[in-house]
Amino acid sequence: MGLSPEIMKGIKSLGFENATPIQEKVIPALLEKKQDIIGLAQTGTGKTAAFGLPSLEQIDTKAAYPQILVLSPTRELCLQIARDMESFSRYIDGIKIAAVYGGAAIDKQISALKNGANVIVATPGRIYDIIRRKKIDLSKVSTLVLDEADEMLKMGFREDVDAILEHTPVNKNTLLFSATMAPGILSITKNYMQSPLEITIGKKNSVAENLSHIYHTVQSRDRYNALKRVVDYYPEIYGIVFCRTRIETKDVASKLMGDGYNSEALHGDLSQAQRDYVMQKFREKNIRILVATDVAARGLDVNNLTHVINFNLPDDPEVYTHRTGRTGRAGKEGVAVSIISQREKNKIFQLERVINKKFENKLIPGKKEICERQLVKLIDKLKNSPVGHNQLHDYMAEANDLLKDLSKEEIIERFVSLEFNRILDYYKNAPDLNVSEKPSKRRERSKPENRKRNGKGSGKNMSRILFNVGKGKNITKLEIIKLCVGAPGARNSEIGQIEIFKRAFAVEVEKKLANSIIKELNGSSHKGISFNQRESRQ
Repeated sequence: MGLSPEIMKGIKSLGFENATPIQEKVIPALLEKKQDIIGLAQTGTGKTAAFGLPSLEQIDTKAAYPQILVLSPTRELCLQIARDMESFSRYIDGIKIAAVYGGAAIDKQISALKNGANVIVATPGRIYDIIRRKKIDLSKVSTLVLDEADEMLKMGFREDVDAILEHTPVNKNTLLFSATMAPGILSITKNYMQSPLEITIGKKNSVAENLSHIYHTVQSRDRYNALKRVVDYYPEIYGIVFCRTRIETKDVASKLMGDGYNSEALHGDLSQAQRDYVMQKFREKNIRILVATDVAARGLDVNNLTHVINFNLPDDPEVYTHRTGRTGRAGKEGVAVSIISQREKNKIFQLERVINKKFENKLIPGKKEICERQLVKLIDKLKNSPVGHNQLHDYMAEANDLLKDLSKEEIIERFVSLEFNRILDYYKNAPDLNVSEKPSKRRERSKPENRKRNGKGSGKNMSRILFNVGKGKNITKLEIIKLCVGAPGARNSEIGQIEIFKRAFAVEVEKKLANSIIKELNGSSHKGISFNQRESRQ
């Protein structure tokens, strides 16, 4: 590809041998000539190396000013990109890389920038704060990278990104990478990019090819028990369970921990220190199941996840794409499991059309299937357990003497019983959770969970607000979400159920932010549509 010996040495030291499809197309294009590029590819396809390697080739280490600026939506992704860039450039003498993000001491980050950082990886909010303090000069940046651009826009960073780009030179190289082509990205390409080369791996807004999509249909009241069945059926699971709200996230994680599962919650109520602690445990696999909201999980970069489980399906297909993009990476197999109620089947059909993938409708595993899987895991663990002959030597004679009256078969039977009785007892009288037939519309409407909500939110901390714009104005759920999180203080807020009627829409928002969102939307205009609040119910 024409990469320098120093870069190639760094790549080889990481154990990489073959380029991914996005790297095969982007790297030669950037090395050949200076040009703007839009790269569309799923999370985990190697985008960091695709933009990082050729950008590092252009660095002048003798020039002590920022030459590469990478913007990413979250602290976790910012740190991951910075670590990757350091690994790629470990054999380049004199290069300096700085990570700039919120939740850490800004003075130390400013000192690192003053020390002559050549590469800056930053979250938009923190770097814009440093710009406002006039502690950084971006006038000589030669390459600007917008990574996970759709996530940045969804999180409400548009104004920050616009302001940051105004402080960079017009003739810079702009590289935009995203998993989906969100509407707001088009305006960025028109305003800040010059005849960009578009490189798409797979289909636009698609999901990974090596990802299986499964859904189980259960009664709403059985959703948690169905989750436990799924986790027990995959004894080697290492994955994320996505919930709709932080209240539900706390509840599901608490139940899993109480039932003996290796699990933790990740949600907006955690401090940055708590969040870092949970993520460290998860990356080290001391936690096997992370229960998270979409907001809290944005930008998470964790390798080798086996499963993503949708405890609730998202309203927006783009959110499903991002959730499932966290597994099935780098050519590995992944499984996306969705637990749905009968009335959510239409969402599955909509997702199939958007991502162009067929979902497999599977029955929730029963006692026999789960116990067989658990037994195989137990026996495999037994066979592969290291034996410390030296440590055991002094005790084996007594052990053999104590077991001499038991046959080989009896010893195996007792061992399996000792380790296996808990799960056998649990599933001894386990009911069938599968919904075998579609109930009548009248019966479905009569269920408590399907009755009209009458303005009540999905939890004590949620409020339902109503505005005068409906289906007649072609408003979408994604647009409603973006409008709500654009309100002051609402960037990382939870959004609950959204209902779009003929002449109005209703959205559940956090009670503490309801007034701010109402004030932001009331009297505002979007795509020529004027918004006015019709009703607000607590």
